[in-house]
Amino acid sequence: MSLIKLLFLIAIIGHILCGVCDCLLTYVPGGKFGADQMSDNEKLKATFSKMPLKNPLLSMLLGVLAMLMFSVGYYGIYLWLKEYSVTLAVIVLISSAVFIIPGVAHHVFCGAAEWFYIRMGMTEDARQTIIKFFKDTSSTMIVCYLGMAVFAVTLFIAVVTGKTDLPRWACIFNTGVLYIPLFPLRISGTGNWVAVVMFLGLLVLV
Repeated sequence: MSLIKLLFLIAIIGHILCGVCDCLLTYVPGGKFGADQMSDNEKLKATFSKMPLKNPLLSMLLGVLAMLMFSVGYYGIYLWLKEYSVTLAVIVLISSAVFIIPGVAHHVFCGAAEWFYIRMGMTEDARQTIIKFFKDTSSTMIVCYLGMAVFAVTLFIAVVTGKTDLPRWACIFNTGVLYIPLFPLRISGTGNWVAVVMFLGLLVLV
């Protein structure tokens, strides 16, 4: 197995683990957590009333490990792509860093918000506190998704324009292309599940 394929394989494992961590924060014993519940403390409390404190802690700790693991896969894409276009490869490398570094912080913030809400007794004051926390740290989420979008568009252009040796139809193995039809379903960890498919496709085709 080549180095690039090994990096892709590690990324697949990392994204699966990160997807599980996302599910730990979303699918809780009291039901599925959704952003719409943030405006009503009774609904929020009902959802998190049976949530073990270990769930957000595990999600934060394992999520950081998972993101370190899948980061090598994006470096693998850079190594592969630079053989065809140094410019596009550098854009992929930079956008991946812009997506992953703030993404680590955003993932930890999400887990921390749930942990503090539960630890503070799930009161209205606790709800107001985590809302303020989310607003104050929203820049990490914005920058993360911006970097992800630039990465997806760059990789799509590289493949669909024939700059690589992949067939043009292989442009479907792209987080952006795969994410769009799944977005309305609101599946937890969608970004990770589509990334798994992307790296599986690249693992086979590259």
